[in-house]
Amino acid sequence: MNKIYPTAAAALTGIIRDEMLLAVGGFGLCGTPELLIEAVKNSGVRNLTVISNNAGVDGIALGTLLTTRQIKKMISSYVGENKEFERQYLSGELELEFTPQGTLAERLRAGGAGIPAFYTPTGVGTLVAEGKEQREFDGTRYVLERALLPDISLVKAHTADKSGNLRFRYTARNFNPAAATAGRICIVEADHIVETGTIAPDDVHLPGIYVHRIVHNPNPIRHIEKRTLSAPAGA
Repeated sequence: MNKIYPTAAAALTGIIRDEMLLAVGGFGLCGTPELLIEAVKNSGVRNLTVISNNAGVDGIALGTLLTTRQIKKMISSYVGENKEFERQYLSGELELEFTPQGTLAERLRAGGAGIPAFYTPTGVGTLVAEGKEQREFDGTRYVLERALLPDISLVKAHTADKSGNLRFRYTARNFNPAAATAGRICIVEADHIVETGTIAPDDVHLPGIYVHRIVHNPNPIRHIEKRTLSAPAGA
């Protein structure tokens, strides 16, 4: 089975459509599949629900899909550093399912593991728990969280072999493996593509059984988020 596609647009052909649930790897701008995100933008699909830790920054990564108004709902744990995300949410133009970061990771992991739901104490007594089933175990209150099963997962890897075995690089691993396993279809954007067997078995971070399509991005853009400080009072 050939998993290599010549372009990101080709990898999305026949499977991307309006109203889909997408999971997108990355944390801030680290480990984001920018080529695949650009292909989603160019496809013109609308009303997407996107699972991601955040939505990039203004005009970069998932921020581009906010700018073009292709996202109707975000399932995220962080909305900072993106003014358009904030504006759309506060104005009621964008739905948001706020999910604690660890819970978001576990909801994706559970989806990939075939676990439909799980109990967690995180969020009990807050807005996060409203409308959700709660139970007490050994004197502690827990809230029931449902697993996430995205239609498509868009993932960034450092190296992929032709069978889809993946290796991630440092912190760029972040949400990518969990997103990959949860998706019904997983599309990977890789900096390097090598022959099957080139990656040592102990160095495979994600087995190829989870990967359906691969796109080569030999010239990735290395966006870097920089800390901004307010000027000291009286300066």
